[in-house]
Amino acid sequence: MDDLTFGLAMRRVRLRRNDRQADVALRAGVSQATYSELERGHLDTASIRMIRAVASALEIRVELIPRWRGGDLDRLVHGRHAAMGAVVADRLRAAGWDVAPEVSFNHYGERGIIDLVGWRSSEAALLIVELKTELVDVNELLGSMDRRLRLARRIAADRGWEPRTVNAWVVLAESRMNRRHASAARGLLRAAFPEDGRAVAGWVRRPVRRQLALWFLTDNAQGSLRRALAPRKRVAAMRSRSPAER
Repeated sequence: MDDLTFGLAMRRVRLRRNDRQADVALRAGVSQATYSELERGHLDTASIRMIRAVASALEIRVELIPRWRGGDLDRLVHGRHAAMGAVVADRLRAAGWDVAPEVSFNHYGERGIIDLVGWRSSEAALLIVELKTELVDVNELLGSMDRRLRLARRIAADRGWEPRTVNAWVVLAESRMNRRHASAARGLLRAAFPEDGRAVAGWVRRPVRRQLALWFLTDNAQGSLRRALAPRKRVAAMRSRSPAER
């Protein structure tokens, strides 16, 4: 939706509500002149906060859709997250784990979704996996993982599992930005997740002790990840040229 269409949408909603421009401006905390400019599609000088305030005064929800080279970035971000999940799930299944993706929980108002839950019956080991394409808020990550670990046995009981150990992985996509953010918060992250990717390979085959690990899905491990995200290219078959064409 372009700026003019956005302004027209606000005007039509305002008229449908039988509001005056002054009424909407008052509820949004802006001047009537400013609101009039927005309604005419002049959004260039308005902040996102102002646009949201005006839209809220009209009970309009504003959603931002970033686009890159004509594509929807949301599909790119979620596509990479899904591809990471496939790589990690395949690794667990190859080591004899049962894997459940996108496990939701809701216990006394504490709710959320766990990217992957792994179960290894021979050792009664439960594994909570959090996948991160981007490490943005370390405190939020630690808080959400603490909640998941605290509720893990209840989540397992819903599936008929009785774990001896409750384990957790935080798996970060390999990138310079993620490396930089993880390094800046190294003390906090390692206190919560003392093990790294080097300890994961052996443990996943024999999970007889508790593991809390933070590791990167490195370039070598991402071969299938890159293939999952790579655009498909059509290659025209070569044909033999006739003598006249040579």
